[in-house]
Amino acid sequence: MRMAAALIAGASILAAAVAPIALAETDVAQLTAKSKRKVVVEPPAVTDTQLPAERVEADVSTRTIAITSGYSGSEILVFGAIENSRQPSAESGFYDVAVVVEGAPEPLMVRKKGRIGGLWVNTSTFNFNSVPSYYAVASTRPLEEFASPALLDDNGIGLDAVRMAPAADSAVRVSSEDLIAFKDAVRRLKQSAQLFKRDDYGVIFTGRSLFRSTIALPATVPVGPLSARVFLFQDGKLLSRYQARVVLEREGIERWLYAFAMDRPFLYGLVAVLLAVATGLVASALFRRRLA
Repeated sequence: MRMAAALIAGASILAAAVAPIALAETDVAQLTAKSKRKVVVEPPAVTDTQLPAERVEADVSTRTIAITSGYSGSEILVFGAIENSRQPSAESGFYDVAVVVEGAPEPLMVRKKGRIGGLWVNTSTFNFNSVPSYYAVASTRPLEEFASPALLDDNGIGLDAVRMAPAADSAVRVSSEDLIAFKDAVRRLKQSAQLFKRDDYGVIFTGRSLFRSTIALPATVPVGPLSARVFLFQDGKLLSRYQARVVLEREGIERWLYAFAMDRPFLYGLVAVLLAVATGLVASALFRRRLA
């Protein structure tokens, strides 16, 4: 009996010692299984403020336009792309683009005519220190539909926002209403000469981010540098801008005659008079021979 009791007690002690080991092995197996499982972490939602900002990149088809004796006008192709574009398609109208091609400023005098004694004569004059020699604006749609007048005026976009600096001696002699009238007269005169232009649908998207515009230069455009500025709008806000330069240069006989006239004006005038006299004498001799 005592032997049996001792065996039972020994078996109980052995079972108690083995149980924690078995439990520990079970825990290790469960931990190993958990470590083999793939942990999927959901990425945080990206908001509009975290996306990279849109930026416009543009260029012109040519940087130099040659002005020769046979020059009859040309065209400038302005093209570009929108980096980080979010536009779904070219026809969606998600963005608006305005292209401004502007010539170098030059002084300008405006004369006002009035009727005196039944005749129309110049009654007053107004001087501007600087007026763009050429100004053209093209856009995806009318400017007033996607930008405020203040924003357009701050960036010089549109015929109403053309920079015109009046001379001090002329500005003090007229009222603000007369100044506005003189500026309107400059716009009308420039538009009639095809030197101020506006094309409300002159910019076309050819893809999600690609756009293009063609600006026509008349034969009367003054020779000098031109600046091509591109503006990107979205929901009435100006997102980005870009600027490129184009130069109109005289070449060939035109350049030689211009340099001769500027460098030696007296000699140029003398040669011009002699050529005119010689041409007249030759024409007179030919005319007399025909009559004879």
